[in-house]
Order: sequence, then C-alpha cells, then structure tokens
Amino acid sequence: MKAVRSTLLIVAVMLSGCASSGSGANSSQQVSWWNPLSYHWSSALPWNWFGASLTATEQGVGSLNAATPMTESAIKEGLNGNYDLRQGMRGQNGEVVSFWQALDEGQVKLVIYGQSRVERVEVMDANIVSSDGSKIGDAFSDKYSKAFNNCALASGLDSRDVECRAPASQHLRYVYSGEGHGPEGLMPSDDTLKNWKLSKIIWQR
Repeated sequence: MKAVRSTLLIVAVMLSGCASSGSGANSSQQVSWWNPLSYHWSSALPWNWFGASLTATEQGVGSLNAATPMTESAIKEGLNGNYDLRQGMRGQNGEVVSFWQALDEGQVKLVIYGQSRVERVEVMDANIVSSDGSKIGDAFSDKYSKAFNNCALASGLDSRDVECRAPASQHLRYVYSGEGHGPEGLMPSDDTLKNWKLSKIIWQR
C-alpha cells in the first residue's frame, strides 16, 4: 500500500513539473495549454488522494459512523481509501459475527463490526489519534491515575486486557495491554497498570 502511494506521489510530482516547464515566449504558450489540466490535477494531488489523518471522535472514526453501510465501498470511502479491506466472519457467544478488516501492508489496522450499518470500530493504527490526543502505544499513566471508576476487565478477545472509558466520552473506549495480569478475573493493581500500553481505541455506536 505504501509502495503504491510513493509511486503515485512520484507520478504527481513529474506531471506537475511538466505543467510548469518552459521559459520565455514558449513558456506562456505552454502554461496556457496546461492550465485546464493543472486545475484538474490539483484535486488529485497526494494530500487529496489520501486525505488528512483519521481521527477517532464521538461521532466515529474518520468518516465511518453509525450511518455508514457495512459495504466495502462505503467503508473504504469512510477511511479515505487508506487501507485494503478484507471481509471475515467468526463465531462469538453462539452467534456468527461479520466484520471488515482494514489492512496496511498486510497488517490489520482496524476492524469494523456491524450488521447493515457500522456499529463498532476497533483501531490498532498508531497513526489514528483520538479527539483527546490519545494514540496506540500511550501509557496508562498518561491518561489515568487509577482504574477505579474508570476501567474494567475487557471481554471477548481482549479478556486479558483492561478497557477504560475515555474521559467525558460516551462512545470511545481505550484498551490497555501489558505484563503482570495477576489472578484471572482480578483487575491488575494501579501500580502494574501504569506501565501498560494503549493497544486499541474503540468507537461503539
């Protein structure tokens, strides 16, 4: 994916160079001939192809939100085309759960869940920042001084981790992972948690 982006960037730079090349009397003639094309190319520059960095907010992740259909085209558009998509299913609590994985260079960076519309987005990409500035890899102590009233043991695939509600948020959760879990079913101590790292940002409808 990144290799493709780099190639497209080089092509854009070469074309923009062609559009502005020339000197003297011939230059004005060339610029005039290229003006219509340069207008169209400006909308196709790399920062417009891939858009701004995605953010996880109360409304969703990037342009993904509760109104986004669970289709490949809608999800790709909501993520600015930044990722390859792969559809999957698995059993959970006696039910079949369908999801889309968003990959960059073969690595899963997001997982999107829902039936007809997006209901939950799990972010594992360090390039996506939440609205309060949190990102993958941040320490628990960067956001919390204690787990009490903030966190609980995570469930499902993250049952060895701790899930915390983002401050002043109804839709964002932070999952922290680390060493020193202690007895199964018991919350790790605050002293242990302080060095755990943010492993997932979760938006839930």
